[in-house]
Order: sequence, then C-alpha cells, then structure tokens
Amino acid sequence: VQLQASGGGLVQAGGSLRLSCAASGRTFSNYAMGWFRQAPGKERELVASINWSGISSYYADSVKGRFTISRDNAKNTVYLQMNSLKPEDTAVYYCARSGGTVVDTRIRQYRDWGQGTLVTVSS
Repeated sequence: VQLQASGGGLVQAGGSLRLSCAASGRTFSNYAMGWFRQAPGKERELVASINWSGISSYYADSVKGRFTISRDNAKNTVYLQMNSLKPEDTAVYYCARSGGTVVDTRIRQYRDWGQGTLVTVSS
C-alpha cells in the first residue's frame, strides 16, 4: 500500500487540524490503520489506530478526547481530526498500514508508511 499524508500546518494552541491519508495499491479496507507522530529528539509514538471496518479504535492517553481517527473505505482514506491542539502535539505525523485487521498498538506490526506531514502548534 502506498500512503500519502496531508493536512498538516501551523495552528495556534486550541485550534484544530484534520489530517488525511490516501492509500493506493493493496486493498485498503483489509487492514487496520494507524497514525503515529515523532517530535524532534523523541521516538515515534502511536497516536491512534483503527480497525479495518472503522468500528474499533485506540487512542494514546495524551490525545484521548481531543483526537478522532476515522476511515472511509470507499475513498481509501483514513483521517485524524485533531481538536484542542497543544504545543506538545507539535510533530511530524505519519500514517501507516497494519499487517492485520484489528487495532494494534505495536509499531512493529505496521508495514507501510506515508511520508509524514508536519504539524506545528504555537503557544
């Protein structure tokens, strides 16, 4: 699966952004998807994951209640709606395809990665 992430940018604290990740190649709807982020000097971390159908999802504690992951299998796209953004959300955000169908928090299970989109939240 080839993944193309978009939607990043500069936003003030408290603002919102919606990231999109368009997929092509393998059958998108067969796989769980995840959004990760990596801040300068830090390890890449899982932000959210969604199962193949969109019914089940997982959120990191740091974004729970503020971010929402969703997918549109007809459009081969997964989204990350980010509200109430904080400066600590500043990072490069990556979408990735899991090797399975269910929500997965293990980074090693993700096979294909997008190129990343930068989100900068100013205070």
